[in-house]
Amino acid sequence: MVLADRAYSSRAIRGHLRRRQIRAVIPQPSDQVGHRLRRGRQGGRPPGFDAETYKQRNTVERCINRLKQWRGLAARTDKLAIAYQAALHLAAILIWARR
Repeated sequence: MVLADRAYSSRAIRGHLRRRQIRAVIPQPSDQVGHRLRRGRQGGRPPGFDAETYKQRNTVERCINRLKQWRGLAARTDKLAIAYQAALHLAAILIWARR
């Protein structure tokens, strides 16, 4: 399942996910809704949207923003993937320990 914001609501992205049988929870921007409604029956039905699942996106965003407070993680200055992963684990442990 993909949780994305309104910027990723294009027909191409939704089609790409549909071909790979990945469920998309992406809200439709108001301009796309207007265009679809203006076309009438040819506009098709609106894509499915689960508001309860979309609320989980906020939790993920807040976690990523907390991790990005670490300058090394945000800038990705480490040359080796294992060093970056170790910094990520250390940051996650310290964030968890503070709670």
